[in-house]
Amino acid sequence: MARPVEAQYTERLDQALGFVAAAFRHHIRKGSGVPYLSHLLQVAATVAEHGGDEEQIVAALCHDYLEDIAGAHPDDLASRFGERVARLVEGLSDSTGQPKPPWKERKLKYLARLRAEPAELKLICAADKLHNASAIVRDRRQVGERVWERFNPTREESLWYYREVLVSLGTGWQHPLLDELTSVVDELHRS
Repeated sequence: MARPVEAQYTERLDQALGFVAAAFRHHIRKGSGVPYLSHLLQVAATVAEHGGDEEQIVAALCHDYLEDIAGAHPDDLASRFGERVARLVEGLSDSTGQPKPPWKERKLKYLARLRAEPAELKLICAADKLHNASAIVRDRRQVGERVWERFNPTREESLWYYREVLVSLGTGWQHPLLDELTSVVDELHRS
């Protein structure tokens, strides 16, 4: 008879899954029709598979909450999931107000801030960018260069951003996930 396995996470993770499922119920991935929840689940799974702890996994699930949910506030996350989760999600957000500042302005500020972020946050960011870039590569195989029409920035701006993310993440941080992201970004740049 197999020995029982110790619980790998608490009910807080269960609550986070329900929280993001409800919050993003009506959201889809740009241009694909895929439920947005799939992205949040993939980022959380990648963080878990690369050694993230429960709070990092919860933050991965919630990483787009402040950017994409109208009326969202860091205090909501802090009261539900704790200060560390709220701090991580804030650090992963390029903007929390509405209307959002212009794209380039937001990205430049985010990239500058990302360089100095701790490893615990960079792991989540790398998982997020890996899934986003992988989805673009996959979708480009299906629809060609039209994939870039789904996004507000141009193709060139998007490619620039992914390269700069690699620079910011790589400042003071090394991780196999960063190597994986680098490979996907290289593929993204190949036409």
